[in-house]
Amino acid sequence: MIDVGRRLFLGSGFALLASPALSPSLALSQSDVDGVDAVLFDHPDLTPWGEEDVDYRSLTDVQWRDRLNALQYRILRREGTERPGSSPLNREHRDGIFACAGCGLPLFSSETKYESGTGWPSFWAPIRGAVATKPDYRLWTPRTEYHCARCEGHQGHVFNDGPQPTRQRWCNNGGSLVFAARSEAV
Repeated sequence: MIDVGRRLFLGSGFALLASPALSPSLALSQSDVDGVDAVLFDHPDLTPWGEEDVDYRSLTDVQWRDRLNALQYRILRREGTERPGSSPLNREHRDGIFACAGCGLPLFSSETKYESGTGWPSFWAPIRGAVATKPDYRLWTPRTEYHCARCEGHQGHVFNDGPQPTRQRWCNNGGSLVFAARSEAV
């Protein structure tokens, strides 16, 4: 199971670790996290969907393989990625929500989506409490990786080169998301 620093985000409701490559410190202070949290998108009529009786964190690898297609499994459970420009969600511009393909937890609103030019769906903020972060040291420079807060499925990385109001780019794998137009949302 992936450890996404559960203690960090449970204590504050949301943990935001700054990438050492983009910031001189490894982590923001609690007051910094509270300040960022205040501007995150929060919508009163968005509620999580998915199977209410499933404990997603206790599913076995075999159960995840049965639930997900090959791309979703590789991204969500093995922290893989997809080719840039390959996701149809790059071209999704309707009003709605982007949810975790593993458990259905709403992660982003279309109101925070923007075209970053990277080839992956990008957002300037997640829905409050929907994601948890952890440091990623797999490449030559440390990055901040984020996961679904409910099933711990890998989503992507967050960078400090996005637009106002947060200046963040939540760069997400389209294969780890599903989209529901606002009129279709549960």
